[in-house]
Amino acid sequence: MEITIARSYEEMSAISAGIIAREIKRKHDLVLGLATGDTPVGTYKELVKIFKEEGLDFSKVTTFNLDEYVGLPPLHKNSYNYFMWENLFKHINITPSKVFVPQGNTEDPEEFCAWYEAQIKKAGGIDLQILGIGGDGHIAFNEPGSSFASPTRVKALFEQTIVDNSRFFDKKEDVPRFAITMGVGTILEAKKILMIVNGKRKADVVAQFIEGPVTSQITASALQLHRHVNVVLDAEAASRLKRTEYYNWVRDNKHLVQKEVGR
Repeated sequence: MEITIARSYEEMSAISAGIIAREIKRKHDLVLGLATGDTPVGTYKELVKIFKEEGLDFSKVTTFNLDEYVGLPPLHKNSYNYFMWENLFKHINITPSKVFVPQGNTEDPEEFCAWYEAQIKKAGGIDLQILGIGGDGHIAFNEPGSSFASPTRVKALFEQTIVDNSRFFDKKEDVPRFAITMGVGTILEAKKILMIVNGKRKADVVAQFIEGPVTSQITASALQLHRHVNVVLDAEAASRLKRTEYYNWVRDNKHLVQKEVGR
């Protein structure tokens, strides 16, 4: 797990967008897993900027979103499908047929989950998965106690998640109680993972998932088991970490590896 501590939200967003852009340039038909919420908005803005100023080509990229609320139609203002089109897709040259977002108003959610898993496999698996983290340590909507082997499925939301997400709705009672979500197992199958976190309110849970034990009670801690994870934090989100000096030294001295190899 590679930890990068940025000075600000803006720098965190620029670093994250740079990582994504490099992967797209390296593999034009990248399969990209996407996240929603406040945190990645800046990253998506930076990607749009790179698209407009540098011509980053999204036309061959396939995307799979992590999750969607059960019961919300795709055009609902609080659906994650709507979020993605407003914040990223409509501003770039993405091919609509290559965009996959869980369908919240499907008649058979369980059947849809199996279909979604099959589409990910059909695409060759996710090359780079973008993640955020919930206040209780969840990734996607994999609430505490989720199996590390779990596939895409319907998950009941914890009260804290409902409270946290109520800021996006008119009132708390409007927040759906269930969501379709990629499972922890599905996420861990991605070839590379990029976790983006900002803000002081996430500092405790960041310290737990990076430096604490691997436990299903903090589902993000499963990332410790993955072989290629980049975590990009702003200074506030990193404020409770105990090994920041080490993380910063590694970040600033990567070039020394090449010097050692060249001896």
